[in-house]
Amino acid sequence: MSAAPAPSSRKRALVTGAGDGLGRAVALQLAGRGSAVAIADINPATAEATADACREKGADTLTIVDDLTRDGAPEEAVGKAAESWGGLDILVNNAGCGGIEPFLHMTTALWQRTLGLNVTALAMACAAAGRIMRGQRSGRIVNVTSPASRMALPDYAAYAASKAAVDSITRAAAVALAPYGVLVNSIAPGMMDTAMQQVTEAELARVEGRDDLQAFLDERTRRVPLGRRVEPAEVAAGIVWLALDAPDYVTAERLNLSGGLDRD
Repeated sequence: MSAAPAPSSRKRALVTGAGDGLGRAVALQLAGRGSAVAIADINPATAEATADACREKGADTLTIVDDLTRDGAPEEAVGKAAESWGGLDILVNNAGCGGIEPFLHMTTALWQRTLGLNVTALAMACAAAGRIMRGQRSGRIVNVTSPASRMALPDYAAYAASKAAVDSITRAAAVALAPYGVLVNSIAPGMMDTAMQQVTEAELARVEGRDDLQAFLDERTRRVPLGRRVEPAEVAAGIVWLALDAPDYVTAERLNLSGGLDRD
């Protein structure tokens, strides 16, 4: 769908994986703050549902339906958003995937799928947005990482490794783009009951031979010092702060929104 040019006072944002969960919450909060929002997702129905909800808040929207692991897709998504509004002020790299496999039975397929979306697509989107923001001499990129990047998780090794790569890419992008006034930061959400989290934890319980799923989930929640799981809207507020409100001197940083689970 086409989009009207964003007024000069409005920020122009692209949010990947915005069809549901955290990505939808981010898109809605950016829309509520007056930003024009491009919604990128592999699922056309959920992407359009997010766009509809953003339009209800008065936001200009653009829906981009694609598989970001396709060669060239991240660059195309960034290009479409920038072309529609004459530039890009915000990129939120939220799209991600993960899968549970016991360490001694890991498969190439899972590693390729996980790294393809969580690492390669994110890196290419950062670079594509960075080239546009370099020309503008301004812009902000926020990457979604995870406490998993600092943990030994033998049944979740591909995902944990991919998020460690996100941390590295964030630092590298921040240094590369700092001379042009572009800020690059990341956010590490804690346990958050998105659809992906629910599937992951159910599979983890199965692999660990746990029959009582609720007891397993309650055990995991008790590991969080604040004693509860985080809501997508809470994490989205942190992302929007980095994208719109954080001081211009904040870059190469990781914001832990994990209730104390990630204490370092």
